Amino acid sequence: METGDDIIRVKLSTLIGLNREAAGLPLISNSVKAQMAGGHLSRFRGRGMEYHESRPYQPGDDIRSIDWRVTARSAQTHTKIYREERERPVLLWLDLTRSMFFGTQVCFKSVLASKLAALLAWSTVQHGDRLGYLVFSEQQHIEFRPTRGKRAALQFIRQLAAHRAWDMGDGDAVEHKAELHALKRLRQVTRPGSLLMLLSDFRFLDGSCRGQLVELARHNDIVMIHSFDPFECALPRPGYYRVTDGEHSVDIDTSIVDIREQYRERYDEQQQALKRLCNELGLLQIDIATDGDMLGDLKSGLGLQSR
Repeated sequence: METGDDIIRVKLSTLIGLNREAAGLPLISNSVKAQMAGGHLSRFRGRGMEYHESRPYQPGDDIRSIDWRVTARSAQTHTKIYREERERPVLLWLDLTRSMFFGTQVCFKSVLASKLAALLAWSTVQHGDRLGYLVFSEQQHIEFRPTRGKRAALQFIRQLAAHRAWDMGDGDAVEHKAELHALKRLRQVTRPGSLLMLLSDFRFLDGSCRGQLVELARHNDIVMIHSFDPFECALPRPGYYRVTDGEHSVDIDTSIVDIREQYRERYDEQQQALKRLCNELGLLQIDIATDGDMLGDLKSGLGLQSR
């Protein structure tokens, strides 16, 4: 019998059924436009690049493409030359750490992010690109290098639906800095020219994680899909509310003005920090709420329909 209710745990049948909606969600470079830093409209770089050969350095070459091994061997500076791959690698980086298992309206952030990831996975394989992924929590890390075909999407959603993170009582072997480790692994499996779709609430961002994003952004397009619950933006109307994690509960009095203001200011500071990071690195940020129009907001954020 299938587990999951699409509220606190995603259903496998739901993820499979999203393949029909993904047909109108192309991620290919001639369709998707990204609203990047500086307010101008720019296209994604396009399909992935694979190493072709090395040739002597010429004025104007990007120093980041210097082939240091050939340079050392020949005593002459050489540059790596890349050619466009037939299929573009698309990698999904999905955060299922504990902060994602929160929600007050419609579903948990983890369920929303998983549905969005499934949409993107189906879109990738339906439009001829190669799908890779990293799905991680404090307890389990799953990764798969990009490959093409419907089988890649099916494998992804099956592993996603069966991930240990959904068994929230499993608190053994907690890994410290799971997000940082997952970003480091993303750098290891990513090839230049890839499209990276990061799905998270991004509450973990610090100097170390920022450094990983800086390196990833040098040769890849990155989309930051921010999942959030309306309760995180501002406290509900004045009153007493009980919040629980399933085992413990606490009562919150939202009628105190100072608490309401501090709560809102703290959220605003976090969001401003995320926006600054995306602007500085040229990353596309898409905000999608648990009570929003999932597919419509995703299309709008990717520039596939007018806002």
